[in-house]
Amino acid sequence: MRILGIETSSLVAGVAILTDDVITAEYNINHKKTHSQTLMPMIEEILDMTEIRPDMLDAIAVSSGPGSFTGLRIGSASAKGIGLALSIPLIHVPTLEAMAYNLWGTDNYICPIMDARRNQVYTGLYHFEKNGKIITDIEQSAISIDELLEKIESYDKDIVFVGDGIPVFKDTITQIGKSTYRFAPAHMNRQRGAAVAMLGKEYLLDGKTESAAEHVPDYLRLSQAERERREKENA
Repeated sequence: MRILGIETSSLVAGVAILTDDVITAEYNINHKKTHSQTLMPMIEEILDMTEIRPDMLDAIAVSSGPGSFTGLRIGSASAKGIGLALSIPLIHVPTLEAMAYNLWGTDNYICPIMDARRNQVYTGLYHFEKNGKIITDIEQSAISIDELLEKIESYDKDIVFVGDGIPVFKDTITQIGKSTYRFAPAHMNRQRGAAVAMLGKEYLLDGKTESAAEHVPDYLRLSQAERERREKENA
């Protein structure tokens, strides 16, 4: 079984190939270049380096949001294009769940926070059962950081934050939050193509796939342009 994992929900562009239970290739970059410039060359490079032809792929796992509207659209369009060309299924992987999957096996709760601007975060809350299955405690949503801290205050275990919202909201969390709040280190606190591919395999084994034509990202809220248009219409 070969799964191509695609991650474009934020500044991070990530791709990975999972071959059975081995990550045979992973390529992540967290830099200024747009995903339209980086994603397809990254996919082509890891396929070339691993001597894997596109027609040897069995499925594509794509990070499906929430996150950057432009990034999600690029990742979605690329996955749909490859899926249609190869007639293989897509696996719809929630971005926040994939971020939490970076900390697989921890006894703590994991709280991804992506900076959604306007003092909001894209967030959720997750933990792992003893068998390694990831459980959603709070569904992904776009809320204020204050509302998030109120929601997670009652949870009794340590909560580990991951995501690009940490630099933005760390002071707020530290000042308002409990001493049981912690922050994941750099190698675990951003999106990764490998996590998307691995979680995608779990979804695939559970029969959770979709056709390339069916795939639609989870934006959770309107884009800035759409919000501004609505505000003008309401005015």
